[in-house]
Amino acid sequence: MTAVIFAGGEIRNYDFIDIKADLAICADSGIIHAEKLGITPDIITGDFDSYNGEIPVCREIFRSVPEKDDTDTMLALKLALERGADNIRLYGATGGRFDHTFANVQALIYAHEHNCKMSIYDESNIITVQGKGTERYEKYKDWYFSVFALTEKLYVKKMTGVKYPVEDYIFTQGFPLGVSNEITDTAVITIEKGLALIVRSGR
Repeated sequence: MTAVIFAGGEIRNYDFIDIKADLAICADSGIIHAEKLGITPDIITGDFDSYNGEIPVCREIFRSVPEKDDTDTMLALKLALERGADNIRLYGATGGRFDHTFANVQALIYAHEHNCKMSIYDESNIITVQGKGTERYEKYKDWYFSVFALTEKLYVKKMTGVKYPVEDYIFTQGFPLGVSNEITDTAVITIEKGLALIVRSGR
């Protein structure tokens, strides 16, 4: 099942957003993005410390308190997983406070650990994680393609279809060797061990 989650980060241009999904969830002020897109979410959650408007009528509303362990976005992610989502697009997850942006990257890891494919989308980036196995990434014209180690070491058996291919290489957390590569055809990455952050960025 596919879900979309709207967090409260800045979105200036809504043209890139794909609203087609089985489930739509707003995290706190993510409500603003849904309103601008003209959609009514299925679920709204959060402590509503960053949204002062009237909460729209929807199927389910989950209120939390500000003093909690989960971010509002993490609450939305957990609800999506409880409802059976295995593919999630997260919008409004970047821009503004860097601590929230980093927390949202950690949410990608949480989704991966719960067998859910989730990606963060903004106007010029698609951010996801990849663990053990082989994944393919299509080429976007004039976009960069970056691979970072989220674990202490990332063992890449092979990465092809890129300007700078690698084979039997170990990426480490402390050195950004994988930044600003480019897809020449279709990128194919085979990971033997570890977790990678995959960032596709428009120029």
